[in-house]
Amino acid sequence: MTPLRTTPFLPTAAPDAPAAMAQGAGVRVQPARPDRPDVVALLAQLDDYLASLFPPSANHILDVQALLAPEVCFLVAEDAASGQLVGCGAYRRMPGEAETGHAAYGEVKRMMVAPAARGRGVGRMLLTELEHRMQADGLGLALLETGDLQHEAVRLYERAGYERRGPFGGYPDNGLSLFYAKRLGAPEPAPAPSRP
Repeated sequence: MTPLRTTPFLPTAAPDAPAAMAQGAGVRVQPARPDRPDVVALLAQLDDYLASLFPPSANHILDVQALLAPEVCFLVAEDAASGQLVGCGAYRRMPGEAETGHAAYGEVKRMMVAPAARGRGVGRMLLTELEHRMQADGLGLALLETGDLQHEAVRLYERAGYERRGPFGGYPDNGLSLFYAKRLGAPEPAPAPSRP
């Protein structure tokens, strides 16, 4: 069994580079603390939305405290011009289990795009950056659970190459959850040091 990460997630850039971030469509994606007030407010919107769709027993939510755990990588998407939060997402490094052929995996969690920012590709940017970070963390498999009524999320995941699979990670097969997997490519090798 692969041990869980015990050190904080670091940016994927070289150690002497500024904090790593992805940028596009006027949006930057970068690591942030999930206990920032604006993030807490966005997560509360997500929780309210999920509560409007599903009973509490069918909502498998990581709270802010759980998102601060060392095995979680939490990212935010911010408008590049204003700095306003427009989305967030995370992955949790999980040990292998029978349902994954004992391979460790990254579980995508807490994906949310602010309603005013939808249609700009923010969700896809967040998901792509999470996948890159999983690969950099040595993970070759991304898994997720989403609700059957979350049509926009299902469309995002399927367009990004995720395929339906059975339950994993102790989730119940309750008829409300959909389970997805995506094999990730090999991690990109670190760039060779430049020579003077």
